This record gives sequence, structure tokens and C-alpha cells, in this order.
Amino acid sequence: MGDELRRGLGDAWSAVITFVPKLVGFLVILLIGWLIAKGLSKAVQLLLTRTGFPRLVERSGLGGILSRSKIDMTNLVVKLVYYFVLLIALQLAFGAFGPNPVSDLLNDIIAYLPRVIVAIILVLVAAAIGRVARDLIVAALAGRALGPVLGTVTYAFLVALGALAALNQLKIATTVTLPVLIAVLATIGGILVVGVGGGLMRPMQQRWEGWLDSLQRQMGRGSGTPSSGGQPPAGGSSPTGGGE
Repeated sequence: MGDELRRGLGDAWSAVITFVPKLVGFLVILLIGWLIAKGLSKAVQLLLTRTGFPRLVERSGLGGILSRSKIDMTNLVVKLVYYFVLLIALQLAFGAFGPNPVSDLLNDIIAYLPRVIVAIILVLVAAAIGRVARDLIVAALAGRALGPVLGTVTYAFLVALGALAALNQLKIATTVTLPVLIAVLATIGGILVVGVGGGLMRPMQQRWEGWLDSLQRQMGRGSGTPSSGGQPPAGGSSPTGGGE
């Protein structure tokens, strides 16, 4: 009985001696990873602010929707980077205990988080391009009732295209989003090839010439020369025009 008790206590002590270094390693790795995550998230926030990421969100036309829903896109990206690095540290920390299912789960999450960041950027870029296209269409069709409608439809189409690309990046409903995305891009490419090569080149050239002429006339009226208004026309300056 005494030998069994002694053996059991020895096994328990050996387990404790083996577990404590692993626990210390786990805590040290987690602490270092947390410090790296904090520093890197602050660096990413500074980088996004310096590169104009908030302005990209505003120009995308989604700023109003995000402000009403109280979502700060810059803060969201920073949080994703923070948790991405923290999950990597957590995975390495759990690795101190040897192979385990928690590390496998964390590995899957870590592999998926960059897709979320890329999907967000895809939607923002598509929305920004859509807003520029909408403004160009509205300006080109100024004075026509159809202009705002076409601009809004173009904006919605490009945002939907970006959303499809984002869903494909997230591997969500890829059997639906990927064929639709390919079909839309192929349709746009076909329209450009047929239109530019077959019949739209000359009309678009004329349209651009008309826009440039209109812009030059507006600039001329805005900076009109003061000397042109003080001189009489050439035909009315002849003294002999009424005597003969």
C-alpha cells in the first residue's frame, strides 16, 4: 500500500514538474504575442490614417451608412489585424502543450482572417469607383432627368460587383458568385470590345470634343477680357456709313 501511494505521488509530482514549464512557456508566448499585436495594430492604424483610408471610405459613398450604424471601418481593420496577430500568438502558445485540436481550430481561423480584410477592401474600392462613375455620368448628362438614375444604377451595379468579388474571396456561395462574376466581367469586356471597335469610337470622340468645347467656352466666359467690352464693333466705327 505504501509503495503504491509513493508511486502515485511520484507520478503526480512528475506530471506537475512536466506541466509547469509548459504553462510558463504558454504564458510567455502569449504575453509576447499580445505586445506585438498591440504595437502592430497601432502601426496599422497610423498607416491607414496616413494613406488616406478614411477618405477612401468617405469617397466610396458608404460613409453615411457606416456612420449611422456606428461602424468605424478603420477601427474594424485595426481590430482584425490585432486579433489576427493575437490568434497567431495563441496558436504558438497552445503548441507548447503539443499537438491539440485547439491549435488546429486556431489555424483555420488565422487562415481565414486575411480573406475578411481583402473582402472589405474589395467592397470599398468597388464603391469608390462606383461613386466616381456615378459623378461622371451625372455630370455628362447634366440637365437630363435620366442622368441621376443612370448614375445610381451604375453605382449600385459596381457595388454589387464588388460584393460578389468579396463573397467569392470569403468562399461564400462560390458556386453562385463565381459564375455570376465571370459572366458579368465577360459581358462588360464584350461590350467594350464590340462598342469601341465597332461603333462607339467615333461617337465618343465627338462627345469628348463637345465636352471640351463646352468647358473652354465656360472658362472663356469666366475669365473674359475687359478690353473687349469697351471697344465698338468694327462695322459701326465707319464715319461714312450714314452720309453716302
